[in-house]
Amino acid sequence: MLFLRLVVALPLGVLLTCAPIEAQSLEAGVARVDITPPTGLVLQGYPGVGRLATGVRDPLLARILVVRSGATRVALVDLDLIAVLEPGYLTQLYEAVKDDVPNLLVTAIHTHSGPALIPGLSPPPRDWEATAVAKISRAIHEAIIHSVSVRLGVGYGVAHLGHNRLRKNRDGGVTWFEKNWTGVSTAPVDPTVAVLRIDDLSGNPIAVLVNYACHPVIFGPDSQLYSADFPGAMTEVVERALGDKPLCLFLQGAAGDINPIYAVTPLAQGAVELSHRTGTQLGLIAARVAEQIQTTADSATSLQFVEDNLKFRSRWDATQWRAADPNNAAMIAAKTQSVYELPVTTMLINKQIAFLGMPGEPFVDFQLQWRARCPVRDCFFLGYANGYYGYFPTIDAARWGGYGAAHPSTWIEVGAGEEMLERALIRVYEMLERIKPVPEDLR
Repeated sequence: MLFLRLVVALPLGVLLTCAPIEAQSLEAGVARVDITPPTGLVLQGYPGVGRLATGVRDPLLARILVVRSGATRVALVDLDLIAVLEPGYLTQLYEAVKDDVPNLLVTAIHTHSGPALIPGLSPPPRDWEATAVAKISRAIHEAIIHSVSVRLGVGYGVAHLGHNRLRKNRDGGVTWFEKNWTGVSTAPVDPTVAVLRIDDLSGNPIAVLVNYACHPVIFGPDSQLYSADFPGAMTEVVERALGDKPLCLFLQGAAGDINPIYAVTPLAQGAVELSHRTGTQLGLIAARVAEQIQTTADSATSLQFVEDNLKFRSRWDATQWRAADPNNAAMIAAKTQSVYELPVTTMLINKQIAFLGMPGEPFVDFQLQWRARCPVRDCFFLGYANGYYGYFPTIDAARWGGYGAAHPSTWIEVGAGEEMLERALIRVYEMLERIKPVPEDLR
């Protein structure tokens, strides 16, 4: 099979590589639905700040892509929320669609201008979640009904819109680096904008998936309106650039330690304009990549999907934590269970496009490692997928400490991220039949 890689000099700092991906019998359908909650719910994302939603800056949507090859069908559900729905409501969604779609990959963009869904921090909005499940399940069925044969293509761009918010110091500690208006270089970051374009067989785009790692936190704690932050603006720009034909999904990457340059900007200092500017910059880069992708079709298609439930211990000692922090009994109880089961999702399309989903906030190093070590060239990394279990720092980051690395916001044992990454890599090798199910040289 012949692969082509194209590098084009484009404005806005775009580096484009286009890799046509062949497909013929692959089918896909899309749908979207407004899941904006009623006002009055707690807005989540800034610890210690009590915020109630007073209105809507832009609607919160669920965007659905259903893909099928042969007997395998997967629904990718992209939510304009801080985290996916609570476990009980995710189960309800599975039950509502399992006869038609047994495989779900539910992700969240992680906006901090959405309702409370992170466990242990705020009361969950249960009535609204039940309504959202009903709307999403209907949209999944709508996507199935409107599915058509498709062809795929992948391309890449570069966007320097974020920075690493944990700056290592020479004294062995770290400094919280919330915003970076000066544009000082920090590391590690991953500026890669990965784009998957899905066309019908006539070449009309029906979906564009944009994978990028950066916290949607341009709006700060003084904003009390629901918003998808910069990813919402990004999706609009991409759809408009392609003639309003495709549905654009923003797939949040390993953004655990990555903030936008204009993070947590007060409204009086231009948060609305800066959010729109950031989303527009990312959208223009993604749109230019998508426009250059040449999708192709072939009869040799496949779709493979595995969800592994890995068991991990709590990172913290409950007795010692209670003694040190006696006023946070509810949080301590939620984050010091003896065992947690975390879903790790691996998907491979046409033996060429790999997806890894982790159920929380992985540090960006895991995304860099995934792209470097995955045995296929086109790799997408999804954080906030099929659950939420706090931050996943690397072992090295946990040693240095800081927010998300040695803080109550991380409650799964150190090394969990590494183990989830390894499991996904093994799964891809198995899907490629490079790891055999039986020993060699059996006689």
